[in-house]
Amino acid sequence: MGQSKQVTDNFINWFRTASPYVHAHRGATLVLAFGGSAVADDAFPSLVHDIALLQGLGIRLVLVHGSRPQIEERLKQRKASMTYVNGLRVTDETAITCVKEAAGSVRVDVEALLSTASSNSPMAGVRIRVASGNFVTAKPIGVRDGTDYLFTGEVRRIDTDAITHQLDAGNIVLLPPLGYSSTGEVFNLSTADVAQSVAAAIGADKLILLGDDKPLKRAGKLLQHLTPTEVDQMLTRRKSLTNEQKQLLQTAASACRKGVKRAHLLSRTIDGVVLKELFTRDGAGTMISAKPFDTMRTARADDVVGILALIEPLEKQGALVRRSRELIENEVSYFSVIEREGVIIACAALYPYAKERMAEIACVAVHPEYRGAGFGETLLHELERKAEAANINRLFVLTTSSSHWFGDQGFKLSQVQSLPMAKRGLYNYRRNSRVLVKEL
Repeated sequence: MGQSKQVTDNFINWFRTASPYVHAHRGATLVLAFGGSAVADDAFPSLVHDIALLQGLGIRLVLVHGSRPQIEERLKQRKASMTYVNGLRVTDETAITCVKEAAGSVRVDVEALLSTASSNSPMAGVRIRVASGNFVTAKPIGVRDGTDYLFTGEVRRIDTDAITHQLDAGNIVLLPPLGYSSTGEVFNLSTADVAQSVAAAIGADKLILLGDDKPLKRAGKLLQHLTPTEVDQMLTRRKSLTNEQKQLLQTAASACRKGVKRAHLLSRTIDGVVLKELFTRDGAGTMISAKPFDTMRTARADDVVGILALIEPLEKQGALVRRSRELIENEVSYFSVIEREGVIIACAALYPYAKERMAEIACVAVHPEYRGAGFGETLLHELERKAEAANINRLFVLTTSSSHWFGDQGFKLSQVQSLPMAKRGLYNYRRNSRVLVKEL
């Protein structure tokens, strides 16, 4: 019974934690790309169930599928193979026939799974409409360095109006790695090219790229965020990247430079990886965005609830002096915060005493999940910068439990008499806080 209650409580807590992301993603447009290996995997139905859940939560979806293993199987049956020159496929007549057959087969498999509605299925009672069509116009790559790539092509144009119309009608749009020319030819395209081109053309909020490899890591930890410039540097310096990782990183960075707000590199080997990425604070993969992942800024009135959530546990422990909501509301402009995905994960306040050219550092608080990651130091440096700009030359802090941390940041133990007169008169001798001062 106790274990059952714990499971229920964990579910409730997760659901409540996920609710801001449910609201944030409702109405958003998401392009999700996955390879043919994902379709062939026994776990693919679970991914389809998650896709159905996303649509049920009000997310507009464009799915772009690959079909490489399905193509290779058909080529093998014909005793043929795909030729590669300079990393590009040469698609001859035999190969394009296999490409069309494989793409059609995969599309039907995906549509069939999205049509599942049996009573013992996670999609029971769900009615999903899938729209496919000639939404991608392509052109041949042509002859490069003496090699004719034949029916291998690249995206020329996306029928944005047609795709948007289907999304507005509540349909999921499903696109194969194929493109059509004005002369009626069919070209073999890369899934990544189609996905990023569609995402950029329709102004998608997110491009999600599901790969076969494990998540990207740095120093043994999940690599959570990169900018396009950092991607360029990684592609140059990190030699251990697989070909798939290189392609997906290039695709993600290119999409962001073309206006896609965020691109996400996820490993399909993780069960529920798309849900974890979208509905948990830290996600499960690597996000590429033109703007920094964490935003540091001056607090606003609507941050009061988030600030209180950080400092109240520390107040109960006695680490911080209790402050009322009204006081925080009145003094919110003194606070600086670090925001991640709409959630305040760290805060600190700077109270100036202009006459003595001093300022107090107060309410330094970091969410428990992010302690030890340097957010406290980052906020302190920002407050020091603000203090220097305001012609402050000394900072002080009153603390009962964090003197060692402040000591590491350059603060020195001092006396109550060193405080500004106004603050000295409010000093609580019963609390007996240590006074630490730092010269700027």
